[in-house]
Amino acid sequence: MPGFQPVRFAALTDVGVKRSHNQDDCAAQPAADGPGWEAHGHVFVVADGMGGHAVGEKASAKAVRDIPFLYLRYARDGAAAALRRAFEEANAGIFTIGQENPEFRGLGTTSTALVVRPDGAWVGHVGDSRAYRVRDGVAEQLTFDHSWVWEIARRQGVDPDELGDFKRNVIIRSLGPDPDVEVDVEGPHPVKPGDLFVLCSDGLTGVVPPADVGAVVAALPPDEAARLLINLANLRGGPDNITALVVQVAGGTGESAALKVGPGFLRRAVAGWNRRVPWPFTTLGVGCLAVLLSVLMHQNKVPGAAVTFVLAAGAVAAGLVGLGVQLWREPAHPPPADVPPKPPNVYKRHPCRPNPEIADRFAQVEGALAQAMKGQGVAVDWAAHAKLAAAAEAAARKGRDEEAFAARCRSLLFLADVFHRARQKEESFRPSWDRPLPGAGG
Repeated sequence: MPGFQPVRFAALTDVGVKRSHNQDDCAAQPAADGPGWEAHGHVFVVADGMGGHAVGEKASAKAVRDIPFLYLRYARDGAAAALRRAFEEANAGIFTIGQENPEFRGLGTTSTALVVRPDGAWVGHVGDSRAYRVRDGVAEQLTFDHSWVWEIARRQGVDPDELGDFKRNVIIRSLGPDPDVEVDVEGPHPVKPGDLFVLCSDGLTGVVPPADVGAVVAALPPDEAARLLINLANLRGGPDNITALVVQVAGGTGESAALKVGPGFLRRAVAGWNRRVPWPFTTLGVGCLAVLLSVLMHQNKVPGAAVTFVLAAGAVAAGLVGLGVQLWREPAHPPPADVPPKPPNVYKRHPCRPNPEIADRFAQVEGALAQAMKGQGVAVDWAAHAKLAAAAEAAARKGRDEEAFAARCRSLLFLADVFHRARQKEESFRPSWDRPLPGAGG
């Protein structure tokens, strides 16, 4: 990915309609500058907690807090090793909490992490939260669901959707229940200009088809797309907590910025060198060379030998101090055996290019929602909504499918945002408009 490119992203989580507490969580830690981009890239994580509400909330919160921190700590070892260690140590921490506190027994969480770096996109994954890449009108699932139905489908060589609801909600791998965990790490997925990534919990994918997810994120900026996805899940009954994290990449995989001559080249080159050779070793090497130079200068009676020797001694001392500090900071336990990442894989593909059919389905949802809101007396600026709806209809008449669908999404989002703010969030709430959207399904 040529040069440092800040990504656009939005991360939202919602309790949903049927649940009283939100056990989902998410975090985003984008690189702030060029050196950060070269060293570790942009990091995004979602988690879906399991157990009683306090237990699940604690597990997911710890996962999204620890995984980015631990990944950054080990990023110098490479994306695959850093992601694996981050997940494994997060798992160990969650497991320890469960063992030390009887009230937290059963503590666990799924988690999916996306790292976008100069060499491409990497995914770390445990559980049934998902990562999608949306490109050229196709939503590509980059993660394998660690669920019973997906495992049975894998063994039988069939599509998981062909098995219906057979044990669909049974998770066979998660962070926390056991002292060790198997982590899927895949990458690097090539990144092209305009690629979109979606990380989400099963509260979204359980009720909003992947084709709809892909169409929405391709049509709207990340902040609007995330809001509409949350709203769609709630309009379809919101049976679970919902999390949607949408990332839009401006650049694409290409020549490393560290090798590109131009403004900031020296800074990028130094950052690239430091990733490969820790600075204490570099300082020691420079100091030793300077000592040798000072000896040669002294033998040849070249002025400045004493000053060179003093500087060399300072460099050697600084290098030794740096090595001591790094050894002190290293964890007491040895790093896990290096496990090569899986080759990047796409587990399912869903065409999601906007067309009149999907726009009509969203228009039907919008009409039903408008009717329900009027019946409930929800205060809405109907004139403003009418303008948005008219823009969608005008684009549709001209055959501009993508423009029409984007306008329809904004028109629906306008109403859904108001409805979301107006509805009650207490545990006893039951939606008055909970009819599933046409075409709903996993």
